[in-house]
Amino acid sequence: MTDAKPPGRLRPARLEQVAGSSGTGRDTTGGAATGVGTAGAKPRAGSGTHARANPAAELGFSGDPGQHGDTGDGMLHAQRTWDASLATNRLDDLGVNAERQRVEIKGVTTTVSLLADGWPADVRTCVQSVIDHTGAKVLALDLGNLDGAGDVLGDLAERYPDRVTVWHVAERPHWRGGTATWGESRAKLLRLDESDVHVLMETSLVLRGDALTPLVAAVVEGAVAAGWRGVDPADGREAGPGRVPALTGELMAVRRSAALGALPEDANYGRNADLELSLGLRGELVVPPGPPPAERLGAHNIPAEYQERESRRNYDGVLRMLSAS
Repeated sequence: MTDAKPPGRLRPARLEQVAGSSGTGRDTTGGAATGVGTAGAKPRAGSGTHARANPAAELGFSGDPGQHGDTGDGMLHAQRTWDASLATNRLDDLGVNAERQRVEIKGVTTTVSLLADGWPADVRTCVQSVIDHTGAKVLALDLGNLDGAGDVLGDLAERYPDRVTVWHVAERPHWRGGTATWGESRAKLLRLDESDVHVLMETSLVLRGDALTPLVAAVVEGAVAAGWRGVDPADGREAGPGRVPALTGELMAVRRSAALGALPEDANYGRNADLELSLGLRGELVVPPGPPPAERLGAHNIPAEYQERESRRNYDGVLRMLSAS
């Protein structure tokens, strides 16, 4: 796949606050991403009526846009601040913000990419949750049909042919004694994908609601990537919500065209390689506010000695990137 023409539905990436390209990586300040809703949902049609003069009054809020009063009246200012807060909360409760996000991401194509390396029950639960709670497509790479995980993906692709695409390869994963590495496998998924937004997701994760729309909305609004967990790679502390220096890869949405040049294809294992990916992206990295509607299904145990060795090797690459920035 090539990217001769950039996606026309995404706004240009914001470069005035570049995460991971300069400084120590400790800056966790900045605006928070917004967005809730359901990916792919259609906006409601308008009623056809003209704009009302004071719609806030119909919802029970005080104040009129044309009645400014005495700007020096502290009580009046406090009342307006209180009313504005109530208005925002009530509009959120009424789904106005969710509707705005759905409209904003309408037409933006999104694909969830998965590496299947065993744990077939988790693979089924993970994919089904994406189908049930989002409008995104699923692109999965089956590495050696370990424990029948490839068979599960094949069954899901038959049931949802418009949503699930599976590529089966004979190579077993590197962390299971084979030759297929994390970086190489992720790079293949990126090149097979044709969507605007590419989502990295682990099969040990299950969605309990639409966890993708807030991430996709942040990318549409100008972030180069958005995820549910930010981290300061200099000390390993969690960062966010808002702008963060790095993102972890459990659930991360990224501009596909930007990820193609930033993915560490030489990484054997995923832990800390996801940090290296996010540090290699030129643009703003964002964590949306609020807890993610997602949870872990359980640990996918990897041999401890392998995990420690490869994680350390990947983190050395992260430290080199930090020292060079």
